[in-house]
Amino acid sequence: MDPRLKKYAVQDVPRYTSYPTAVQFRGDFSHDTWKGWLAELPEDATLSVYVHIPFCAKMCWYCGCHTSVPNTYDRAERYVERLLREIEMTAPLVPGPKGRVTHFHFGGGTPTYLKEAHLASIVEKVRDLFGFAEGAEIAVEMDPRGFTPEKAKALADMGFNRGSFGVQDFNPRVQQLINRIQPYDIVARCVEDLRAAGIEAVNFDLIYGLPGQTVESVRETGRMAAGLAPDRIAVFGYAHVPWFKKHQKMIRDEDLPGIEERYEQALAMGEALCGNGYRVIGLDHYAREGDTMIEALDNGTLRRNFQGYTVDPADALLGFGTSAISSMPQGFAQSSRDMAKWATAIDEGRLTIDRGVEYTPEDLMRAEIIEKLMCFLRARPEEIAQRHGFAPETLAEAWDKLEPLEADGLCRIENGEVIVPDDRRLFVRTVASAFDAYYQPQPNRHAKAV
Repeated sequence: MDPRLKKYAVQDVPRYTSYPTAVQFRGDFSHDTWKGWLAELPEDATLSVYVHIPFCAKMCWYCGCHTSVPNTYDRAERYVERLLREIEMTAPLVPGPKGRVTHFHFGGGTPTYLKEAHLASIVEKVRDLFGFAEGAEIAVEMDPRGFTPEKAKALADMGFNRGSFGVQDFNPRVQQLINRIQPYDIVARCVEDLRAAGIEAVNFDLIYGLPGQTVESVRETGRMAAGLAPDRIAVFGYAHVPWFKKHQKMIRDEDLPGIEERYEQALAMGEALCGNGYRVIGLDHYAREGDTMIEALDNGTLRRNFQGYTVDPADALLGFGTSAISSMPQGFAQSSRDMAKWATAIDEGRLTIDRGVEYTPEDLMRAEIIEKLMCFLRARPEEIAQRHGFAPETLAEAWDKLEPLEADGLCRIENGEVIVPDDRRLFVRTVASAFDAYYQPQPNRHAKAV
């Protein structure tokens, strides 16, 4: 690693799946504001729906998701009952005709932890109350462990057309250290079962920086993953936050790679994927030639939201379930992250939103700059500012912050355009943070840059 990069690699920087980031969400966000936002949606607005399922059959030691392992399935069943009521309470507040949901995504946790009947009831509720647009993408995150051909067929019958498998790593020792045993043969069979059922679009998630990983082991995982030909692969850096996620204490610090090793692992994974038919997308996604994500990258329509990089063009994202975040033209709103509070709100007939933030005009301008950098590794900040009605001087502080970054090779500035070189894409979040008016470097608040 270039010595100039190390000081940036260890910094905590937002992932910029939103701007303002969740750190800026306010706890005094009112239900009247949320209802007003919903009522103000144009009747022809396209919609995206996200449903959060906060349960897993077994806890993986690396996990940073909002999830838990229920003692009995009854807890999940009660959750689904409340989730259906939450959708029923929200749907009448959204004006306009049905049939405008272009993307429907189940995340978690492990959505396929639910029994097929319960999963189907959620799909049907959204279909009945909101309606899917023609060609809508209906996607679900899955755990290969316990996945069966019967489950694949059931998902296809429900209308799912994209599945995402949490693979993480194929090395047996690494799998032992993270409490996630899923040999390559299991994952290969799951992909085969999914495609045999008619669900052709397949995503993988991989992770670098895990205990026991080496540069060569992640390179091999990348090659093995590419050999199964998923359409898209997301590669994330492990965030070790045992003070926040207590189960991560099961991972010993001495088993974790250092920052320079993490950097080399990220590069090795990218090289393995790009050498086996994939193109890199933004910071950490990869797609096979012909995928719509590459088309969006090339034609300038690629977007970034709470699910990462996306081709979703919807005007509004409605989130359901505990901790789910909604993205509206006016700002962001989040359901209670405390499941007991979320459940109580529904039992009392109240909306579950308890945090949020309303955009200022300047937020919208800075959000566009940051999203352009995150998606395309380049942006023309002053042109964007002018289009939003702001004088160039508004960004004076950002330009000052960029000076040392340019001197250290993280970016270059050419004729008013900020460009992150391909070999510095791992630091694009650092460059984007120069335009974040709220960001203050603070340990343990965000993920490491690398």
